Order: sequence, then structure tokens, then C-alpha cells
Amino acid sequence: MMQNSSLDSILRIGEVWSVDGRSVRIKVDENKNVSHLLYCGTVIKNVSVGGFVKISKGYVRIIAKVEGERIALDKDIDEVYHSGQDVLRRYLDVKLLGYIDCNKYYQGIKEMPLVGNECSLIVKTEFELIHSFVSDKSKAICIGSLLLDDEQNINFDINKLFGSHIGIFGNTGSGKSYTLAKIYHQLFEKVQNYHSFSKNAKFLLFDFNGEYSGKNTITKEKTIFKLSTSVAVENTNRIPISQSEIAKPELLSILASATDKTQQPFIKRTLQLREYIQKADNALDAFRGLLKKAIRDTLKIEDGVKGNILLSYLCQMLEKNKEEHLDLHEGIGFHSGQHCFLVEVAGRMVYMHDAGSENILPNLPLYKSADDYNFSDNFIAEFIDYMYLQLILDVNSNRAINEHIAPAINKLRGTQKSFDKIFNITNDENDNLFDKSSFVVIDMNSCNTDMKKLVPLIISLEVYRKQKEKKAGAKESLNIIIDEAHNILSYESTRESETWKDYRLEVFEEIIKEGRKFAVFMTLASQRPSDISHTIISQLHNYFIHRLVNQRDIDMIANHVSYLDKLSVEQLPVLPQGGCVVAGVMTQLPVIIQVAPLNKEVAPNSSTIKLVESWMS
Repeated sequence: MMQNSSLDSILRIGEVWSVDGRSVRIKVDENKNVSHLLYCGTVIKNVSVGGFVKISKGYVRIIAKVEGERIALDKDIDEVYHSGQDVLRRYLDVKLLGYIDCNKYYQGIKEMPLVGNECSLIVKTEFELIHSFVSDKSKAICIGSLLLDDEQNINFDINKLFGSHIGIFGNTGSGKSYTLAKIYHQLFEKVQNYHSFSKNAKFLLFDFNGEYSGKNTITKEKTIFKLSTSVAVENTNRIPISQSEIAKPELLSILASATDKTQQPFIKRTLQLREYIQKADNALDAFRGLLKKAIRDTLKIEDGVKGNILLSYLCQMLEKNKEEHLDLHEGIGFHSGQHCFLVEVAGRMVYMHDAGSENILPNLPLYKSADDYNFSDNFIAEFIDYMYLQLILDVNSNRAINEHIAPAINKLRGTQKSFDKIFNITNDENDNLFDKSSFVVIDMNSCNTDMKKLVPLIISLEVYRKQKEKKAGAKESLNIIIDEAHNILSYESTRESETWKDYRLEVFEEIIKEGRKFAVFMTLASQRPSDISHTIISQLHNYFIHRLVNQRDIDMIANHVSYLDKLSVEQLPVLPQGGCVVAGVMTQLPVIIQVAPLNKEVAPNSSTIKLVESWMS
């Protein structure tokens, strides 16, 4: 009993001086203004900013965190009979966090302290209770220890971490990529041997810089798609995607950089035309019939410039179906005096505005070639033909102007080359990214900028749609991981149209806001959190925040991450490499941890080159 009383007196540091909501001021005892205390041969660290204290109110142990300290004059002391040093008193400003009850720490305020309540240091067992975020360590992972106490390992509940949206932020070289790899490596080390894990869990990682495509990085049980827009790749390394996913007006408008007012409505009309033809008993015959109509209508145009442009489109569509090169313009001319096309067949010249002129068309090479037309095996190429056909029909009916529509077709033709090197469009809805393994890495290091923005959008849309279509109560989950997320979730990009940017952000904002209902979770890593959509940042559940020195980034985190306290935010610019503030639904309070080392073979390829070793070896 005396020993407990002696310990209490040593651990006591003062008493509550004032209470203002969660903010409490502690008046420190005069004999406790030292850095360390000694008890039974053990050195105990005294309270300081960032540490924890315990306020005893009866049987309730209230836990608070020290956010500041100050010295003030003690007005109760008569200065005449005391030295100037005695007049000064030390005060701690603390913030209430939670309480300990039945040997367990709870976040939140159960009771408010009273003025005069005793305040004391916490003991090691209480410190461990505060930093215990799991009840069952068999269902948890450990990625590091407290930065200021490397003996205190920090465990995170697997459900609360991976069943949530995660944000990993930090400047270049702060350890951001390393933390991402550590989190998922520890998960696979823990659960990959369970059969239901590989069956029910799917992970999709978008890698912009080739950091995670090493053979053993994170896990060796993975599928890697190394994409490139500079060289042709085999079908086995192209991404399978269903035709129905591409045949959407939003995506086709993005591929064609279509404008809102004219080109996007045109693409929708083209899709309607394609749907109409595909429903015919014989789609190919229906298309050929419209081709012939387009030829007839074009040859009756009275504007030679417009007519020749439309004829060139028809020739582009039909000449590629010919094995030998034929001049489909042969026998066709324009008579400027008569303002009509002139056709020569079998030595006979016919003005196309004459009655009965259509009777000679079946003998015209251009017209006959329509019977030889075949659909392309490539969906994009086929759709371009539909666009040309729709444009010709629209121009002939005065519904569209060629100069307004042609740029979208030309852009789609230009995009097709890069698109075909990356995607393998199939009619099989069952084609699956995850056929070979449950962890897929999309390496876009060799892709151009346009494809780097497009690939994550298209793939995420498809896997999200498939996940939504699964029956309610299904056990399958999907974790989408985006490294360098500012590349595709930024408001600041000026390389693209506002429509394209808005659509991309809307898609990922929907996944962030609604994905949890369908067991779809996102992990975002970025060195520029201030560039990312504020909606996305604020919807994340758990945060790993490494060193940030840009004030815009710090302000973004401070304003949109409600789990952080003032002290944690102020530490962001001075965190060491590998150190990070962890906050969110999986922790009861913000903690600063040092991420434990990874073996070199499973670590990402993100280390900074050592110039001296490179230059002087």
C-alpha cells in the first residue's frame, strides 16, 4: 500500500487548473520541473509536449495529450517573501482524448475533469493500452514502431485498414512508396496462404514509374502488364477489355477529344447508327446498303469542294478492303460550269443531275467496291468507319458541317495506334484481368502522357462495373491502388479539356463515395495532395502522412483530415525518412511511426541513386 502511494506521489505532476471544453490547463508541481524522474533505480521520462498524462477523477482515468506548455506568474505568492524563481509556475496545455476503463482504452470523453483533480504520468501498461489498436493480433499486421519509442510496435486491424480508403502522402524521398509496399507486403505475408484469400480478394495496382513491377516486389504471386506506346507488344501483355466497355459515348468522346456542343452529340448519333445496323438481320448488308446510299447522295452534291471531301472519306473506307491498289476516284469528276459531278462509265459521260443517271452507278468502281466492304476486326477501326458514314449522311442532309466534325475523327485515328498497343478489345465479357493471379500490376512507365491518364480510368471503370454487378452479399472484394495519384486526380492539369477532366474525376469520386457498398476500396499515394480533388481527400478513411514541406500540401491535410491534431500537423515538415503520421478510423488517436525495413527483393524500385558510389566505383 505504501509502495503504491509512493509511486503515485512520484508519478504525480500537478493538478487541473482550468477546464475549457476539451482543452485543460494543468498546474505543474514545483518539484516536477525536471526532465526525468527516478523511482526504484528506474529513470522515468517526465512529461513534455507530445506526451500523455492521466487525470484521475475518482475511479475514472482520463487520458490527455500535451499540446503546449508555458510559464506564468503565480499571483498567490507574495513577492516580498519569495525569490523571483518561486513566483514563476509551469503550466501544461492538454487536450482530452479518451479514458481507461476495465483495463481497456476508449476514445472519446466519458466524464469531464474537475478543477483540482490530480494529474500524473502514465505508466508503461497504460501507454501500451493507448497504442493498442487491435483486440486480436492474429487479424492484424505490424508495419513499424513508434518513432520516439522503437520498443512499442504498432499493429493495425486488417479489416479496418484494407476495408477502407487509404491515403499515403509525402514528398519525394520521404518513404511514401516504401510504405505502400510495406502495407501490402505485410498483408500478403499474413493471409496469402489461405485459399479463400486468393479466391475472394483482388488487388489492382497502377504503377506510373515502374516501381512495383519487380519480380518479387510486394509479392511474387502477381501478374504484371508492362505497357508501352512506343513499341508493339504481344497480345499476352495487352490488357483484355470488353467491347461493351469501350462502346460508350463518354469514353469514345474522351478518345476523340470531342467538344460538347457538336462532336459529342455526333458520337452519340454514330453509336445509335451502329446499334441500328447491328440489330439488322444481316448487319454487313445493312452497312453496305447505307454506303451505296452515301455514294449516290454525295454524287448529287452541287458543291465540288464539299463533294470531293466526302468522296475521299468513302475511298478511305473502301480502299483498305482491296488487296490490290485501285483508284476509286477513277471516272469521277466535277463540272464547275454545271455544278454537278460528271461520271464516265464505258466511255459514256453522264451528268449526275440528269434523270436516270443513277442507273449507271452499278458499273462505277467506287460503287461496286461497296459490295466488297467488310467490318474490321478492330473495334476502333470499325467505329471510325461508322463515324465517316454518319458524317457523310449528316453533311448530305445538312445536319452537320464537315469542318466541325472531322477533327474528332482524326483525333480518334491518331489515338488508335497507342490504344491498340495497350488494349486487346474482345467480345468476351468473361475475360478477366485476374485470371492468373489476384494481384495485378499495370506498369505504365513506357506509356505516353495521354495513355497514362486514360488507362487507369478505363480499367477502373470496367472492374468497378463488374464488382457492382455481383450479387448482394458476395464475399469478393477489390482494392484499387494508384501510385502517384495526382497524375489522374488533379484539378490542375491543363493538357486536356474540362469535360474530360471532370468526367475522370467524377468516376473516381463515385468509387470513393460509393465503392464501400460494393466492397471496392482505394489506396492513393501522392507527393502532391493539394493537387488532388478535395472531395477525394476528405472521403479517405485512413492516412499515412510522410514529410510534407509545401505549405499548400500541409494546409490541405490540416483542413481536410479531421483525425489529425495540431501537434501532428506541425510535425509534418520535420519527419525523418520513413517516419509518418498515421491517423484514421483504425487508430484511436494520431501516432507517429517509423516504418520497418523491407527486404531488398520485395521493396519498390524507388530509392535515390548514390552518386558517390556510382561515380567513384
